[in-house]
Amino acid sequence: MVPALFLSVIVIYFLVLLGVAYYTSRHATNDSFYIGNKSSHWALVAFGMIGTSLSGVTFVSVPGTVELAKFSYFQVVIGYFIGYFVVAYVLLPLYYKLQLTSIYNYLGERFGLVSYKTGALFFIVSRTLGATLRLYLVINVLQLFVLNQLGISFELTTIIILGMILLYTFKGGVKTIVWTDTLQTFFMLLALVVCVFYIIGDLGLNLSQTITSLADSGHMDMFNWDVNDKRFFLKQIIGGAFITIAMTGLDQEMMQKNISVKTLGGAQKNMVLFSSVMVLVNFLFLLLGGVLYLFASSKGILVKGDDLFPTIALDYMPVWVSLIFIIGLISALFPSADGAITALTSSFCIDIIGLKRQKGLSEEQQAKTRKIVHLSFAVVFLLLVFYFKMLNNKSIINILLDIAGYTYGPLLGLFAFGILTKCKIKDHLAPVVCIVAPVLCYAFQYFVPEYLGWSYKIGIELLVLNGALTFAGLWLIRK
Repeated sequence: MVPALFLSVIVIYFLVLLGVAYYTSRHATNDSFYIGNKSSHWALVAFGMIGTSLSGVTFVSVPGTVELAKFSYFQVVIGYFIGYFVVAYVLLPLYYKLQLTSIYNYLGERFGLVSYKTGALFFIVSRTLGATLRLYLVINVLQLFVLNQLGISFELTTIIILGMILLYTFKGGVKTIVWTDTLQTFFMLLALVVCVFYIIGDLGLNLSQTITSLADSGHMDMFNWDVNDKRFFLKQIIGGAFITIAMTGLDQEMMQKNISVKTLGGAQKNMVLFSSVMVLVNFLFLLLGGVLYLFASSKGILVKGDDLFPTIALDYMPVWVSLIFIIGLISALFPSADGAITALTSSFCIDIIGLKRQKGLSEEQQAKTRKIVHLSFAVVFLLLVFYFKMLNNKSIINILLDIAGYTYGPLLGLFAFGILTKCKIKDHLAPVVCIVAPVLCYAFQYFVPEYLGWSYKIGIELLVLNGALTFAGLWLIRK
């Protein structure tokens, strides 16, 4: 009976999203899809971006890391906070000054057409892999804890969910997503707060006593002082800052929402508000991980990692709390895919096939091409989710950070070289540099330390190393 109830809630939730999509996509044009007609309210964008940034990885994986990694993830969060200000006061003014629809147009104006398309392709690869990993994680949790009991296969679940996302993003694009992400962020945060305080109450503690218990057990330890460890605090803070600069400031999905705000000042207010709330929300997720650990210890629960939160929420809590968890979980699912598919469609249409540069195309012809591309990315998402299911890896957040290090590094190097120097480059060699840099990083991460017997382990700073190698390569091919 309970799985059927959960399924009914999911269906109702989706119908609400469809209603929002219908209302917001009326009279939508191609500009509505790409940049929301530059009419989005900055506060809505800021709130909705929280859900997009957190996604299912934070919702499920971050609490599951606390038992082993303690609160060390907060070092990365401090870095995020620093990075958001770089995005707000360095990158956003540049994007607004050039009045960009796609942020990779900057690379075209600065270096040339090949660099422009190289940057866009690296974004497409990065966002496709990252978004499908997030999507897989949440679908897998829904499957294991709810849908398997109803006899619904993983493959059918994935097809239905991607079909849902297509339905409510197909026409409105960014104009719709600004509103749906706001709704979904609200439900995600509601689930977080309810679960934290329900577990604290069940343990017979108040908030102060909970924090004292976690501190006494060592689970609130934040800073790692071992320079050779992947979690050394300077690595985590610097790496977190550059991850934000790359995965937010140089990411078409995140910036597409920002540049849909009418003015630069509004977009900057959005980033400042967003960054402040993100620090608090990430701390709450770590606190949730701590109380889950206390709860599991008190009940003798042996489940660990990504399965810990869903197991406790669905097997050890009353139905009403479990329902809120399910709503929060699917609210984490949709923002990790809807904005990604929309941004990928925008980037492919504008950057790769040059839809806006093709003269003589009517609004209807452009819309037809855009819809074909949109549908094609949904198929790619479907195939990749099936592939990740075959791999069945439990450490999604670590895979995600590794992917970011390899794929966003060349973007970081390209933009840094463009902003920090006045040099032109041999444009046709840009792809070579952007491929060689990640290959060298891979060798340095996995072969050089082993060959030389180093105890030093590369962690989150891989992104910085990759960006620096790309920067150096671009310096070598400067004119």
